[in-house]
Amino acid sequence: MARQLRLTLSRPESYGPEAFVAGPSNAQARAAIEAWPAWPGGALALIGPEGVGKTHLARIWAEAANAVILDRAAPDLDAARGRPALLEDVDQGVPAEALFHLINLAAQQGGGLLLAARTPPVAWPADLPDLRSRLKALFVAEIEPPCDSVLEGVLERFFRERSIRPAKEVYPYLLRRMERSIPGARDLVRRLDEGVDGEIRPITRLLAREILDGDNQNLDLFE
Repeated sequence: MARQLRLTLSRPESYGPEAFVAGPSNAQARAAIEAWPAWPGGALALIGPEGVGKTHLARIWAEAANAVILDRAAPDLDAARGRPALLEDVDQGVPAEALFHLINLAAQQGGGLLLAARTPPVAWPADLPDLRSRLKALFVAEIEPPCDSVLEGVLERFFRERSIRPAKEVYPYLLRRMERSIPGARDLVRRLDEGVDGEIRPITRLLAREILDGDNQNLDLFE
């Protein structure tokens, strides 16, 4: 069978709005982000489990709002003074006084604050009583685990990035068996691409099963 030379290319993560796949599972979060700058107190907590697109949506907002992206371990308060700011992985710990001041700065002229995390604000570490009260009052938007329409959209995008055009029957087959996350979709497309190993073969449902059943990590998923 004919084979072609495989080129291993580094594909940087794209956080542009054109690469974000909209769907019911992220509709509430998108509406909340688009409500900027009318967030109560100028701040919004964007929450959701790993791999649902929080970082992508947060970076879209940061670009549109000309926001400074802060270091979680040592947020620069001066950089966030009088301009919007993004702080990610807040549930992994942020200096309490810094977070308290950032929330206060968000309400000032020209300010704004988007806080991204996997858990709700009431569960974030907060040693200061005043900070706990601020966290309880935050406006919260949640991204749910990706629905089928989002997962199919990201599969199509990842296939397109690798110049692969799978048969339409492949999508419902994969959706029933894949890990329900965007990184999971990316990894699945990578395995399928590497599974053909440069052979000029269309990716059909039969070929997907052949490749994925041969992956020891997924034998229990593709029976």
